[in-house]
Amino acid sequence: MAFVDTVPASDAEGPVHAMYARQQKAYGYVPGYAKVFSLRPELMGLWADLQRGIRQHIAPREFELATLAAARALKSTLCSLAHGMFVLKFFTPEELETILGGNGVCAGVISEKDAALMKYAELVARDASVTTQADIDELRAVGFSDAEIFDIAAAAAARAFFTKILDALGSDGDHCYAELSAGLKERLSVGRQLSVTMQESVVDG
Repeated sequence: MAFVDTVPASDAEGPVHAMYARQQKAYGYVPGYAKVFSLRPELMGLWADLQRGIRQHIAPREFELATLAAARALKSTLCSLAHGMFVLKFFTPEELETILGGNGVCAGVISEKDAALMKYAELVARDASVTTQADIDELRAVGFSDAEIFDIAAAAAARAFFTKILDALGSDGDHCYAELSAGLKERLSVGRQLSVTMQESVVDG
């Protein structure tokens, strides 16, 4: 259960019902994080707009690597698990284990460019105030343009907004994370333990 009272899917009306229906269409059920946003459903729409704006300038693979790195730096178990699963669209579970272990470049799983992207996203999420010109120069050296560096920073900074709300209000986990291996779940569980509630669907009509 979340720390705050949220609107059950069966009781959703108006903007909450519409928001839940959009989430259900995307995932097949109403995710735990969406229930937290039932308190202010209009913010979920603004969050979706922000994500679309960021994603249109960055390749899906790079977006997921940056977001996963940021989520782990922010100690968000929920976002780490979710985006760990999204990263599996591009890597095998064994490759992801290697990346999370810090051996991705040596093992030939990711490039130096990928590693630099993840390192910078982690830095932005953990403490952007310590960023220096050298960090930007490192990204330029492996082939990122300044606009692309902005995109990485935006992806990481936006993730901070989302993780802070979800962790502050005790967002529940989702059953789909059970599909991950025990090893991956352990590596991706970087913050508080999640409670898992039954999947809910909105009532049509």
